[in-house]
Amino acid sequence: MAKIIRVHDKISLEQIEAFEDRTNVKFPVQYKKFLTEFNGGRVEPNVFKISPEEGESVVNIFYGIGSMKGNLEKKFIFFDEILEIGFIPIASDPGGNQVCLGVTEDFYEEIYFWVHDEEYDDVMDNMHFLAKNIEEFLDNLYDD
Repeated sequence: MAKIIRVHDKISLEQIEAFEDRTNVKFPVQYKKFLTEFNGGRVEPNVFKISPEEGESVVNIFYGIGSMKGNLEKKFIFFDEILEIGFIPIASDPGGNQVCLGVTEDFYEEIYFWVHDEEYDDVMDNMHFLAKNIEEFLDNLYDD
């Protein structure tokens, strides 16, 4: 599994649950564990395969809960387009594209990559499946 470099303050399960209550989102158990252990941060290695057509990208930073630049709550509010289809952004790449976590029944726990500058009639056409959960996504990261 990838190594997470802590850059945000540690948080408790109660703080995560308060976030869930404020945003009306229910995180998967594995993602809650990730947040309690690391609360986002930088990751090494950080390269992932989007698709054969899209190629690769890198994780810039995983968002955390609390007062920081990579604040999950601010991202939650900003990216309402992907929220409408059942995803919350949990990380970004250097181009502003988002690594997203499925939070509704159809995509629950799955990790997708949202390419913000692609224009399609259906928002799901901008989404690329990456992994079945956060652990698999972290396990699939590699060095360039």
